[in-house]
Amino acid sequence: MGVGLIVLIVVVVGGILIIAGVIAGFFNSMVSLRNRADNAWHQIDVQLRKRYDLIPNLVETVKGYAKHERETLEKVIAARKIGIDAKTVKEQAQAENMLTDTLKSLFAVSERYPDLKADVHFSRLMEELNGIESNIAYARQFFNDTVMKFNTRIQTFPGNIMAKIFNFNVKDYFEIEEPAARGPVKVEF
Repeated sequence: MGVGLIVLIVVVVGGILIIAGVIAGFFNSMVSLRNRADNAWHQIDVQLRKRYDLIPNLVETVKGYAKHERETLEKVIAARKIGIDAKTVKEQAQAENMLTDTLKSLFAVSERYPDLKADVHFSRLMEELNGIESNIAYARQFFNDTVMKFNTRIQTFPGNIMAKIFNFNVKDYFEIEEPAARGPVKVEF
């Protein structure tokens, strides 16, 4: 066996090890980003669940003051149920759009009842809802930032080739589709 053959074997083996290292590094970084995105989604889900748990208390408080506002209250409860039942990011975003609109209607009802606005329990619930809305906005931003990094990695060269090999797919952003719902839920007392 000549020196040339040994050098050739070392170069080939070295090349294979480098390629294997690059593939392993890409795969591990994609798994890490995917897990971060999944974790970020779970953080949104935690905040949405808090909001869903708060809504029945808010509705019950309003019921006591606004007995003839039944349709508005039923819409809020129906939107909450759709949000709870959502399975995908897109379904959740649509449900959140609907819930935001119905909550606006509920807040409009509170404007018509000064005693309700003055109620301490109602005020606490509204403050808590306002805090949850801020947490949802932050969690949504973190999720979308993580999804952007993940999607960029699998859509750029050579990641797009590797993503196909390892079956990494583009993730959906958590977007608000309706222009009126782009702002935070407005809470006024």
